[in-house]
Amino acid sequence: MNLNNIGFTQKQRLSYIDFKLFFVGYVTRAEIVSYFEKGLTSATRDINLYKELCPENMVYDSKEKRYFQAAGFRPLFTHDPRKTLVKLSNQITDGFDAIGDTTFPVEAPSQLNIPDIFIVAKLVQAVINQKAVNITYTSLSSGSGERDIVPHSIVDNGLRWHVRAYDRKSNSFRDFVLTRITKAVLEYSEIQPLEVKISDHHWMRMMPLQLVPHPHNVSHPTAIALDYGMDGGKLSLNVRAAMAGYLLRRWNVDCTADAELVGAEYQLWLKNRQTLFGAENLAIAPGYVPELEEL
Repeated sequence: MNLNNIGFTQKQRLSYIDFKLFFVGYVTRAEIVSYFEKGLTSATRDINLYKELCPENMVYDSKEKRYFQAAGFRPLFTHDPRKTLVKLSNQITDGFDAIGDTTFPVEAPSQLNIPDIFIVAKLVQAVINQKAVNITYTSLSSGSGERDIVPHSIVDNGLRWHVRAYDRKSNSFRDFVLTRITKAVLEYSEIQPLEVKISDHHWMRMMPLQLVPHPHNVSHPTAIALDYGMDGGKLSLNVRAAMAGYLLRRWNVDCTADAELVGAEYQLWLKNRQTLFGAENLAIAPGYVPELEEL
């Protein structure tokens, strides 16, 4: 017996058992019955199947009537760290976990800007159906106005959500902050080849970044290497050129040529700053001066 031969609903119940054992340390028949509104017989079958698939994962305590995580526990399912932390901190369940009936001690910072879900829905429709959108947008430089855009991706840049789109007003691909869009109406004009994602060269271009512990601001670089899962004291990333500036700002990466920024917030240094040449949004990259690349 393996997971590929098991139906979807039973796989959900097995994943619930796995999640409870992994993150809570125990699971009971009563919890399975309550969560999935199944009978005791069905819950027993699920537990027996789980034991068949991974016999070393749990032990039964007859006094407490609980199945506890065994010393040799190895999760049956893959629990992605980033997705799991997001789900736990926001109490979001996908039906394959125990979130909702268990209070987990995981918190996330409050969101200061929350996009209008109706605006998001229109933009998603436009991307999926390859439509242009007429929006009312308020920018810091020119205030409010209408423009037609052809969106191809909705992006969380770590601080806020924006839509990446071809802007027919400026005839270029740009980022539009979702919370600044107050109206979105689908258009039915024909999309031109230069307006689609593959023509967005800054989006399609992948940029290799090499991040290392800051050579001047960090006394114990091993701590930083552990923080970011560095290999050989270096974290190698491939980032879209359109997103590089956001990433560098979010993590306060020193982008000066000789690691010149001073301050405890600058714990990382971009070792291969020459890779940034030609990318956009670099005004927000800490310490980056494009003129230096032209000398």
